[in-house]
Amino acid sequence: MEAVRADVDAFLVDWITRETLKREWFFEQRNGNCRLMASLAVRLSETAGTWGRAVSPIAEWVAQSFWSNSRKPTRRERTLPTPLTQRRRSEGRGKEFIPDAKPAPYPKKVCSGCGASTQGGRLCASCGREVLREGLIESAKIGRIVAQSSKSRRKLSETQRRHRAAQRAWDSSSKPPWLNEDIYLAKIQPKLAGVPISTLSSILGVSEPYAADIRAGRRRPHPRHWNALADLVGCQRATDS
Repeated sequence: MEAVRADVDAFLVDWITRETLKREWFFEQRNGNCRLMASLAVRLSETAGTWGRAVSPIAEWVAQSFWSNSRKPTRRERTLPTPLTQRRRSEGRGKEFIPDAKPAPYPKKVCSGCGASTQGGRLCASCGREVLREGLIESAKIGRIVAQSSKSRRKLSETQRRHRAAQRAWDSSSKPPWLNEDIYLAKIQPKLAGVPISTLSSILGVSEPYAADIRAGRRRPHPRHWNALADLVGCQRATDS
């Protein structure tokens, strides 16, 4: 195996950088020795065929060297058969011998939650949804606590006062006569679906959750924003286009 140890080491290093080692794969004894558990041994044994093919030409070469250098006066045969690689059979048929160097199969990815095979990642779709649901619940709890803090409530009050002042200061006469509610719903709102939420938030001066509601049509922005949104999506009066 020493002749192909570099290939084996390269495979292992590449594999452990692709997948995180699991605690259940190892068992530490009282004397400090660490043993591989059956679950990992089975996965590693699946690559044995690759290393067998890699070491076959070397094993046959070593056997032939010993055979050729030993004294056997009663034997005429000076060349050993090659059952591992079938090299002599290929050469006898006039074919060039090419070692079978198939890459070692990577162990299948297994979900750490239920043990099912996964295409990528550490969790299957079912376990991933459950973990995501639990994470969203915890995030919502934290969000509610943070939202009730004095700092968050003070920030919310300042934002609401700023928007109310902007609404009172807005003059409806500055809005083009053609830009009404029907135009907004028919020509502006459908085109907002292709605008990034961050862009809407920046242009309107609102939070990203509020901008997401505007883009999805769950909220209708104040008429003072309609002109900016019309310019953003390229909506103009029919006589101007």
